[in-house]
Amino acid sequence: MKKVFAGLTVLLVACAFVLAGAAGAADFPRKRVTYNICFNPGGESDITARLQENALKKYLGKDVSIQYKIGGGGAVCWAELVKTQPDGYTVAGHNLPHTILQPMEMGDAGYKTFDLKQVYMFEITPNVLMVRKDSPINSLKEFIEYAKARPAGSVTVGGSATSSANDLGVALLNKAAGIKLTYVPFTGTGAAVPALLGGHVTALMSYSPMVIQYKDKFKFLGMMSEKRMKVTPDVPTFKEQGYDLVEGAYRGVAAPPGTPDAIVKILADAFDKTMKDPEVQKKMDQFGFETLYMGPEESLALVKKKHAEYEVIMKELNRVKK
Repeated sequence: MKKVFAGLTVLLVACAFVLAGAAGAADFPRKRVTYNICFNPGGESDITARLQENALKKYLGKDVSIQYKIGGGGAVCWAELVKTQPDGYTVAGHNLPHTILQPMEMGDAGYKTFDLKQVYMFEITPNVLMVRKDSPINSLKEFIEYAKARPAGSVTVGGSATSSANDLGVALLNKAAGIKLTYVPFTGTGAAVPALLGGHVTALMSYSPMVIQYKDKFKFLGMMSEKRMKVTPDVPTFKEQGYDLVEGAYRGVAAPPGTPDAIVKILADAFDKTMKDPEVQKKMDQFGFETLYMGPEESLALVKKKHAEYEVIMKELNRVKK
């Protein structure tokens, strides 16, 4: 009998949470929503949020405040998110592979990959390797020859954060080409670009939007995509140049664990309408972003798929924290 009552108690508590979530969603949102960005202003996450801002306000029907929580390659922001009140009023930009690789490499990143409640995945940007316009290097082949002709580790490649798509891209290139580049992490693309412009690093592993934003300042040696992007047709893929490497960053938005599904749906619907807004679509194309339209379930499926893939890769690179 006690077991029956215990079971009923658990069921009633679960029902109470469901009903509370539904009740909270009935008039959600009632106030401003805070949208935290985990990297420096000027990077892809920030640019995307600014492109979304006006449309997101329109479709949510409330103000949206974009804030910055910088540090630890995004880990500071995500660690704070998982401790935040799960009421839907605070969300954060969500990046893959960062939120998969950080817990794998750090052991304790302050959060776990599946702590983050998936809301929406809205873009992908492939890695791009670039050098300054005045560099003597003109192709991926020449870059690899340049690295092989110099002491191991002396050629530096900047990028956004550790345990990131840029970081992993450099590690994969090292392995595939039999070279030893030194990866130099910055707090975001916004901080990495001046380092290359100032000659503080040899090259930069960044993302596809850089091809459009810095076409007059950099030479783009290759893109880690399956095929050339329509908006950057002049940049060859790594595959075309003999290296079967495909890597880049997925970006979306996540909520704290425990956020009611009914509220997540409202947020996801607002992001879906935002990403399908003609003006937003136009700007996404202009800036070199490849748009995705993935709701909560599809986003979670992607995270699970990529988690399995990255676990294999990171073990091969001996970068999993034991």
